[in-house]
Amino acid sequence: MRSSENATPLVIATPDLAKHWQDWMSALTHERALSPKTLDAYDRDVTQFLAFLTDHLGGVPSLKDMACLKPADLRAFLARRKRGGTGSRSIARALSGIRSFAKYLEKTGRIDASAFAAIRSPKLGQSLPKPLDVPQSRRVVSMAEQLHEEQWIAARDAAVLTLCYAAGLRISEALSIAVKDAPKRGAKAMRIVGKGNKERIVPLLPVIEEAIREYQRLCPFGLEKDDLLFRGARGGPLNPRLVQKAMEKLRSALGLPSTATPHALRHSFATHLLNRGGDLRTIQELLGHASLSTTQVYTGVDMDRLHDIYSKNHPRA
Repeated sequence: MRSSENATPLVIATPDLAKHWQDWMSALTHERALSPKTLDAYDRDVTQFLAFLTDHLGGVPSLKDMACLKPADLRAFLARRKRGGTGSRSIARALSGIRSFAKYLEKTGRIDASAFAAIRSPKLGQSLPKPLDVPQSRRVVSMAEQLHEEQWIAARDAAVLTLCYAAGLRISEALSIAVKDAPKRGAKAMRIVGKGNKERIVPLLPVIEEAIREYQRLCPFGLEKDDLLFRGARGGPLNPRLVQKAMEKLRSALGLPSTATPHALRHSFATHLLNRGGDLRTIQELLGHASLSTTQVYTGVDMDRLHDIYSKNHPRA
């Protein structure tokens, strides 16, 4: 696997195939600007596939072996993953990573990737977001201010969770905010860098500005303009796991379900906007979704309310 940008892959591929594997990972990193988590997932999936081929073919796979693969070989890999207890969603993601590698090899004129395109991804059950209701969301944000004995850490956690709920940010987006991009007094919006380094402008509620300003007032570390805004206890960048742990404490204190995570606050943001009459296109922009189909999942969260609106307002109801 990839331990650093210039690391050599494990020896589960011949040098010719390993070289193209490394070039592919470099292209994903520098040309497509994928997130580190996505890069790790793709690298891990291809590692597992090549390890399977070593066993399946009776030897370390080469570029020639990749060119000679048939759909039956790929189905054998997917079947083995399924027998090993891997879920459909993980299998679909693995197939996506392997296809990406195959397409790269095809694009560079090394193989014909038609066998990879011939395999269907497993069907995925529709997984609906699990938002908190409005009172729960408000209690989470307000109680975060009392969660830690050190005032500045409590204010920090409250500010991050406020960004998740009141602005719909992912944890990674909140923690990537630089001091220079933090909202100034009276600011109406702030710049956010989301997945794939895509920028978007997020409108600001006064409660967000107040929470961040209180954290900045209490933070014991110098906050230079090019530094990251949110700091750990020793002054380094805040680890997202610490935000998740703070949410776990809040779950316990408030009697919330295990689905009450920082990301559930983002789901709550979208669901509550939709419930109050927000349109999907606007919510798509606020969340930073590339596709409207991703945002449409929220219409399934409160189908009873939507059915009630439909039945009350349609001429034939």
